[in-house]
Amino acid sequence: YYSSFKILPQNSEKDGPDHIDAEIDRGFVIEGSALAHFLDREDEPLLEELLFCVASNCESVIACRVSPKQKALLVKLAKHFVQPTPVTLAIGDGANDVGMIQEAQVGVGISGLEGQQAVNSSDFAIAQFRYLQDLFLTH
Repeated sequence: YYSSFKILPQNSEKDGPDHIDAEIDRGFVIEGSALAHFLDREDEPLLEELLFCVASNCESVIACRVSPKQKALLVKLAKHFVQPTPVTLAIGDGANDVGMIQEAQVGVGISGLEGQQAVNSSDFAIAQFRYLQDLFLTH
C-alpha cells in the first residue's frame, strides 16, 4: 500500500519487530465505537493509515455496529491507500448501505425487507444474497 508515514519498512529484518509472518492467518474485528477513533480524523491522519495497515495484513476484516458514514469511509480508505487505485465493490441491502454503495466504483443493491434504497442507488440490483455467486462468476 502507499504510505507517506512509512509505518512498515519495506526492507525489515525477518526476525525484527516489524516483520509480518505471512504463514499465519489473521482476522481483525472492530466495532463502530472503536472505529470512530481511527476514521475521519483530520488532526491525526496517521491513525487512518495505522488502521489500514493492520486490516490489510489480515485474511478477513469484520466491522460490526458501524454507522453508514463509517461504511463509506472504509471504502474511501481502501481507495486512498491501495496503489494502484483498486476498483472497489460495495454490497448492501438497506438505506444504511447507500453511502457505502455510492462511495464504491461498483455498487450492488439487494432488494428485500429493508426496502429499495440500496437498489435505487446501486449499479446492479439483485433480488437475494444467494444471487451474488452468479453475479461474481459471470462478471
